[in-house]
Amino acid sequence: MGRTKLKLITIALIASVLTFFSQGSLAYYATTGTATNVVTSGEIKLMIHEKTDQGNDFPKEGVYVVPGDIVSKKVSIENICAHPFYLRVRILYDINSQVLPASDCFKLNINEQYWEYKDGWYYYQGIVEPGQTTPEVFSHVEIVGSKVDNTYIGKTLTLTVDAQGVQSENNPVKGNDYDQLSGWPKA
Repeated sequence: MGRTKLKLITIALIASVLTFFSQGSLAYYATTGTATNVVTSGEIKLMIHEKTDQGNDFPKEGVYVVPGDIVSKKVSIENICAHPFYLRVRILYDINSQVLPASDCFKLNINEQYWEYKDGWYYYQGIVEPGQTTPEVFSHVEIVGSKVDNTYIGKTLTLTVDAQGVQSENNPVKGNDYDQLSGWPKA
């Protein structure tokens, strides 16, 4: 009878140990889930304003000029979106589809208090807040008489303003290195 009791106690002990370990393993539950997050990026929108000294829009068809003329053309940029941004402006010069260096035909009076020239661009020295319009990039264009001679008679000189903005939110500028900001489009 002692052996049977010992066997029963041994079986009961093994059953208890197995029950204990199986309950411990049942306590670990696994689950999986899926979360869908939608992120919508903001949109940067700007408007280039070109005005004359009288406050009128600069004529779309341009103006007739002769060498030495100084033409009123006040260029500023307005933030027309809900996000603040940094801004840069490039001036492109053309004569009948042949690109000219700026010094050949045009002389601009750049507003150097607010705009700094680096690598072909004028960088606005600050952030353009929603609804804000920048100070003028320039206000007059001089047709350089010593460069624009009789070979330009009947030709069309074109000055184009190209502006680009990049978000200022979570995009800090280091010093005045606006040209080193993240996100500038490839030029």
